[in-house]
Amino acid sequence: MRNRRQTLQHSWAVATLLGTAGWLPFNAMAFDKAAFEAKSMAAALQALGASAPVPSKDVTLIGPEIADSGASVMFAFGTSLPHVKRLFLFVEKNPATLVASFQLSPAVESQFSLRIKMSQSSDVYAVALLEDGKTYFAKREVKVTLGGCGE
Repeated sequence: MRNRRQTLQHSWAVATLLGTAGWLPFNAMAFDKAAFEAKSMAAALQALGASAPVPSKDVTLIGPEIADSGASVMFAFGTSLPHVKRLFLFVEKNPATLVASFQLSPAVESQFSLRIKMSQSSDVYAVALLEDGKTYFAKREVKVTLGGCGE
């Protein structure tokens, strides 16, 4: 019992030090608040300071054609483009279109997978923002048979 208590105390002390040093992302969502609250992909991209995206075969988006439930839909997305600064996932007909945002560095592989909620059948976009400000996307239409975040 004493070992466990000491371990917890040490863990708490390390987490506190990392947090005060700014190494833990306490305010990660606050940075893109306007983009996450945007009702359209164009408005979200404008809030992020990104240009209108163009299609690219170097951006990949893998997901189902038909989702049995919009409550949990699995997607994998990424890019092989060099100098990618950020990756985004948008669901066009969701109440808030931006559902995921990842800030990248050269040390981070630009391939992600996650489960999202979809309110209805919609186009889903994976968007890559490069360091030079250019944006590229891949699109997939997904049909939802049961509602998710809208119900």
